[in-house]
Amino acid sequence: MIVKRCIRYLLLLLFLNVVILFPLAPGPLVAVPAAIVLGALYIAFNIVPFRDRAPQRRMRILNGGYELMLAAIWCFTLEILLYLYLLLGNISLATHILIINGVVCTLLLLVLLVNGLARIFTCSGQLGILPRVLLLFCWWVPVVNIVLLRRYLRVTRREYSFTVAKHRLDSGRRHEELCKTRYPLLMVHGVFFRDWKNFNYWGRIPGALTGNGATIHYGSHQSSAPVEQCGGELSQCIQKLVEETGCEKVNIIAHSKGGLDARYAISCLGMGGNVASLTTICTPHLGCNYVRKLLEVVPEKALGAIGRKYESLYTFLGDDNPDFFGGLANLTDKECAKLNEQMPDDPRVLYQSVGARMGSAASAMFPMNVGYRLIKLHGGGDNDGLTSTKSMVWGNFLGVVGPRGRQGISHADMIDLTRKNIEGFDVCEFYVDLVGKLKANGL
Repeated sequence: MIVKRCIRYLLLLLFLNVVILFPLAPGPLVAVPAAIVLGALYIAFNIVPFRDRAPQRRMRILNGGYELMLAAIWCFTLEILLYLYLLLGNISLATHILIINGVVCTLLLLVLLVNGLARIFTCSGQLGILPRVLLLFCWWVPVVNIVLLRRYLRVTRREYSFTVAKHRLDSGRRHEELCKTRYPLLMVHGVFFRDWKNFNYWGRIPGALTGNGATIHYGSHQSSAPVEQCGGELSQCIQKLVEETGCEKVNIIAHSKGGLDARYAISCLGMGGNVASLTTICTPHLGCNYVRKLLEVVPEKALGAIGRKYESLYTFLGDDNPDFFGGLANLTDKECAKLNEQMPDDPRVLYQSVGARMGSAASAMFPMNVGYRLIKLHGGGDNDGLTSTKSMVWGNFLGVVGPRGRQGISHADMIDLTRKNIEGFDVCEFYVDLVGKLKANGL
């Protein structure tokens, strides 16, 4: 790799300085063909920067952008050193030749850089909006542009390495069907979201699970409504699945309030016979005391206004009967205590739960950064930005997940909502392992 890059950069440097080198050639019979060959290599490098065997076209384009940017930065650095040598070494070259060569070289390097940036802009899933916007507006600011370009290279390299390694892992074990459980999976979303077709609430997780043999269905209940209503909708969904597929039972994986909705369907609506297991992810089984305190502080008129706007929007987006306040009120510690009395565990169902924690408020964006501070302020201790880890425990508790270091895992990270790769924690692999254990248990 290093040798190939060195050869590539040497050929690029020769073409970048063609204005200086052309007069030094033995004659036009040598200079012209050499310039044509170097020019063709430069064009070819812009089209195919690197012969990549990555299986995904997006990754090949992304890696090509990385190689183009790296080449532009290294060649620019070497070009500066070359000009310093020419200017300080008393090399007898006409000033106008140096100026013309410098202009040509700069333009050619800009083509490489812009080509590389365009590839990364369009193909990177990890770069984020802010770095893109900053570079668009601050590309001319010294030091700032260098810092941003270094970030682009670092993020691109990590994304490429992670994605290719992940694809190879899944391809190598596809035949094992690690997630081909006896009963299909029913994925149940949390509050204030829907099961949209064009934006999956669970991010890249369903793709990883189906790629390893899983069969997945979705709850498709209201985005926000009382537990009783959402539980009723889930009950209907389960009954329909059982009747249409003949699967007899389902394995439910529920996130946030979805865990309460699923427990209600099992315990209060007779779905225990059709549910093999319930795995809750960051579900506030014991409620959120800060939600109760917020509801006590926020004026009733303000809550009503917010609720009406929310319900109007989500009716437009596909909900049949959204209830903003009803969904929120069930999340308080007092309401969850009442629900827990109504929802005893069904002995036919395997109950298990998973928690997550953030390392600090800086670990996630709004509203989880604010939620993290509120929970800490009201004595909730460790939390994922929306739920205290103490409240997440139900049934067989599988523990609190989080990578090494200060970042931790947020409420949204546990469902891959932002599609962000987190160093030390592969969320898709976490779910593959989770479902794989369900399969191992004969579920």
